[in-house]
Order: sequence, then C-alpha cells, then structure tokens
Amino acid sequence: MNRRFIFIYGLIFVGFFVLLARLFDIMVLKHDKFVKKSENQRMAEVDVQVRRGIILDRLGRRLAVNLENNSVYLDKTNYNESDKRLQEVSDIIGVSFNELLTQVRGKKNFVWLKRKIPIEETDKLQEMRLSGIGLMAEPKRHYSLGYMAAHVLGFVNIDNKGLEGVEAVYDKELVDLGGKYFVERDARGNMFYNTNENERTGNTLTLTLDQGLQYIVEKELDDAMEKWRASAATAIMMDPYTGEILALSNRPTFDPNFPGKYGPASRRNRAITDFYEPGSTFKIVTAAGVLEENLVKPDDRIDCLGGAIEVGGKRIKDAHPHGVLTFMEVIQKSSNVGTIKLAQRLGKQRLHGYIKKFGFGERTGIDLPGEIPGRLRNPERWSGVSIGAIPIGQEVAATPLQVLTAYSIVANGGYKVSPSVVKEITDTDGKAHPISKKYDGTEQVISKKTIDILKNAFTMVTQEGGTATFARVEGNLVAGKTGTAQIFDRAQGRYSHTDFISSFVGFVPVDKPVFSMIVVVWKPRGAIYGGIVAAPVFKNIATKALTYLNVPKEEKLKNTTLVVENASTGKKPHN
Repeated sequence: MNRRFIFIYGLIFVGFFVLLARLFDIMVLKHDKFVKKSENQRMAEVDVQVRRGIILDRLGRRLAVNLENNSVYLDKTNYNESDKRLQEVSDIIGVSFNELLTQVRGKKNFVWLKRKIPIEETDKLQEMRLSGIGLMAEPKRHYSLGYMAAHVLGFVNIDNKGLEGVEAVYDKELVDLGGKYFVERDARGNMFYNTNENERTGNTLTLTLDQGLQYIVEKELDDAMEKWRASAATAIMMDPYTGEILALSNRPTFDPNFPGKYGPASRRNRAITDFYEPGSTFKIVTAAGVLEENLVKPDDRIDCLGGAIEVGGKRIKDAHPHGVLTFMEVIQKSSNVGTIKLAQRLGKQRLHGYIKKFGFGERTGIDLPGEIPGRLRNPERWSGVSIGAIPIGQEVAATPLQVLTAYSIVANGGYKVSPSVVKEITDTDGKAHPISKKYDGTEQVISKKTIDILKNAFTMVTQEGGTATFARVEGNLVAGKTGTAQIFDRAQGRYSHTDFISSFVGFVPVDKPVFSMIVVVWKPRGAIYGGIVAAPVFKNIATKALTYLNVPKEEKLKNTTLVVENASTGKKPHN
C-alpha cells in the first residue's frame, strides 16, 4: 500500500511539475508568441480607408467633408452560405454571381465585394443575416456644393486617394494617418471594428477661396456661356497683394461627387492648363517697357498711320483706323499700330526681357496640378514679323492665370506676386500652419512711376472713348484691358476668321484694389470683341462682389477724360 501511495503521489507530483513547467513555458518563456497567435486568431488586418481631413473656405465654411457609407466584405473563415443566397447578394449589390464566386473560392480570407453601397442596399443585406458576408462603415468624400469650385477642390478615387485639385496636391497632408487597421472577430467569427480608432482624421485644409465670391463668379459665368453660346469660359479673382485666389471657375465643369460621369474636357482646369494667344491684353508688356526705359512720355504723340503698318512683309491693321494718338490713347483705344511702333523703339531683346519680368513663359507656381508655362520663344528664334506680332499678343501663348498675375503687378504697385489656393493647414492638434509664399511682396519688378501711368491708362480703357466701357462699375473706378484674339487654325495654317477668344482683365477700385480679375470666353457666337463679350461679365461679377465685400463707393470719381501729368515737364497730355 505504501508503495502504491508513493507511486500515485509521485505521478501526481510529476504531473503537477510538468503542468507547472508547461505553464511557465507558455506564460513566461513563450508569452509573446502565444499572445501574438491569439491576436492573429481574434484580429484581422484590413485596409480601411482613412478619414481625410476636411476642406474649408477662407471663412471656415465646409467645402469637402466625409460621409459614412457601408462597404460589403467577405470573411472566408466564417463563410457558410449556399449559392442561392450568394445569388441574392449578387442581385442586391449589382456584382455578377461569377465574380462573387471567384472571390469565395480565392486564396484571400478577407476581400471587399463592393465599396460604399447605397443605404437601400445596406438595409437589404442586413435583413439577410449572412454568415461571412458583412458590412463595414467607410468614409466617403462628399463635396457639399456640388460643381462649385470643382477645379480647385478636385476629387478622390474609390480608395480616397486624391486625383485632382488640392485633393491631389495636398493628399499627404489631408490623409496624415492611416492605411491599415485591425478589426476584431467574436467567437463565431463575425467581424467588428473599433469606431474610435477609425475616426482619426487627417489635417484640415483652409483654402483662399471665398464661397460667396465663388458663387457670384460661377453664376455669371453660366449666364455668359448661355448668352454667347461659347465653347468654354474661365474667370479668376485674385487678391493682387497676396496672390490668394478668391474665386476660380471654368466652363464646362463637373460634379466632383461623380467625376466619372464627365469627360476630360469638363474636368480640365482651363485657368492653368489651356494657353491661348492673349491678344491686346498682352500690350501691358510693351507699355510698361517703353515707360521704364524712358522711351515715351504719357503725352507723346504717335502716328498710327491711319490704322495699318507693314512689318516683315506682313500688313497689320487696327480694328478701327486711327491717326495721331498720345501714348495714353494708344492704350485706351488699343491701337495695334501704335503699340507696334512703341515696341520697335524697345527692340526685341528688351521686349523679351519685360515679357519675362511679367512672368510669361514660366509657371506661376500655383499649388494646383497640371499648370503649363505657356509658350515664349527666345529672341534669336523670332522672325521678321515677330516684333510686330508679339507686342499685340500673337506668336506668344499664356494661360488666363499668367495674364491675371501680370495685371496684378500693376494693381499692387509693381511687386511680383505668387498665386495660391491654400491659405493654411491645421494639424490634428489644432495648430495652424500658414502656407509659405514663393514671393514675400518685396520684389519690385516695375517702378511706381510707371505703375501710376499704367493705372491711369488702363482706367481710360473703361471710360468714354475706351474699348471697355461695359466694364465700368457704378461708384468705383475700374482699370483694365480688353483682348480679342483670333484662334490659329492649324489645319488651315492661318488665323480663323470665325473663331475668337474674348477677354477682359482688370482690377477695382483703382487706387487700392480689393481684387484683380480676368474673364476669358472661348469661341463666343454673336459678338467677338472682349469689350462686348467679356467686359460685361467682369462688371456683373465686380458689382456684386464689391457689395458682398462691403466696399464703399468712392465719393468722387475721376473725370471721364483722365489727366496724367508729365513727370519731366509738368505739362498735361493732349486729348
């Protein structure tokens, strides 16, 4: 009996020792291994879309937010449904039965069957109480204003990856966190996720756009497209001192909530991706150049030869014939002949230098994708006609934004400006980080003396006798320039006689501009001149914008015929 007891107690002791050793092995020596194994059985790694940071306008109004949409997933470790039930799923979510069957028979344990389904499909799937097929909430990008500011905002793909606009340029900042998350399984293998974990968001983007100004611009551009049956149109409003874009719109446009429903032509940001021969708006370069080089005075008289001049064997005409005009009147009446004669004084090398000073032939550096530099040839490649064509905006190509940036230099007193659409980035801790500007407002490229003369000349353009009287705004002086450019027909090898680009670019009020703005209309029908097609659009936008911004009307406007004193003689120009 004693031997038996000893044997039994020995077995119990050995068994207890073995069990203790095993527990020590599991709980101490191999603790990390078994914890990881447990987590692998309980947890599944899933690509869950991160919640992108929201996008606001300059006053904090929401332009892009996130909405919750359910996505359908397959968890093969818990899948136990018949083909009949799978067919029902196929009918509900609109995915072919064969495609679903391929996923069921595939190697991956977790796959998405359909992303971001409508609420009605969600309700039907929940009623079916499927095993291994479930729903998971995912953030879906939503643009609350529809097509408004679409070309600035851009859009994202199904995986919330930014593809266009600021969504693409600032994709990393908007996402900031995320990629993969872990979802948990219960005892039956059903998956659920930690809501708090998935509600982490990226940084907040505050744009320079003003929603109210954007609405005004969009509405007036729609009316212009309808009135002139144009093929396309662009309008950009900028703060000429900071370069901040206050509004930017293109037609045709698209709804970024459903970008796939629109073609490339609608999604293209023409303000920075389409170049055109700017026509008479380009005369700003010659005018500034001859003034800076002291080659002309405001009251100097220029013989415009009755409205025609021959350059390099080509005859170039004015839209309306002129005789002798002062320098100021050459700009006011947009004389091609007068501008060409001034450019000949300047010469091609110096002319090219001033073209570069105004930023033509280079990207502005705006924080939007797809900007092009335009087209500008070196003087060595100019033909005999070029000194006559380039000063009036031919043989050179620019984007609407480049032209606006050039006139903003005049508006702000002669300083270089760098356009931008993002004002600041606010991180997840609530700290705001202003976006640095390429230029800090201290690089003066044109002297104040020249700027003062140009401002007066461009104001004369909108007064009686000028080409843009339809741009005048009641109570505030407008300065600007019209452009009417023929479209070059490459098939015919000549300029079209029917297709034109009409434009007006300017700023208001003249003395201290609140904004500068350009309106460009491609292929208008019924009229072609910038003063008739584009100038009224500028007026309509400016009138409403000044009211919206509470800009007071000037108590005393300058006389219709503006007077500029000659800096050297003090004499008044001839009228």
